[in-house]
Amino acid sequence: MNQYGVTAQRHWARWLPERFAAIADQNSFFSDLGEEAARQIEDLTAALAGDDPPGEDYLAKVGRLNMARLQAEEIVLRDLVLLPPEPGAREDPDPDLDLAPGADRALSGQRWTEAPPVIDRSHPLWEQVNAEQEELASGS
Repeated sequence: MNQYGVTAQRHWARWLPERFAAIADQNSFFSDLGEEAARQIEDLTAALAGDDPPGEDYLAKVGRLNMARLQAEEIVLRDLVLLPPEPGAREDPDPDLDLAPGADRALSGQRWTEAPPVIDRSHPLWEQVNAEQEELASGS
């Protein structure tokens, strides 16, 4: 099973539990889904990248092709793999479902299951965070 199939399997297990449970042969299903996603990404990448413009240098071409691939992945994954959650999908997931194999599971001694909070000037911890950032910037 490729990376897209693994991503789909984890996403569906967490956010689409009814659809996930209804799949008889999950390994085959997600393997096929991953292969289809890879094919669509490859086709869309070529379409988005287009032809080489005259005078394009190597680095510009690499950047154009990479951007086309990232855009294709975003579109195909949204439409085929990372479908919207079912109503009532569990809110506190098994953390092991969200992490890629071998991923660093501990950050500062705790497990991250969501993005860290954004602290703005109105937040009570603003002064502390600001002081820490200034200290880091000054090289102390």
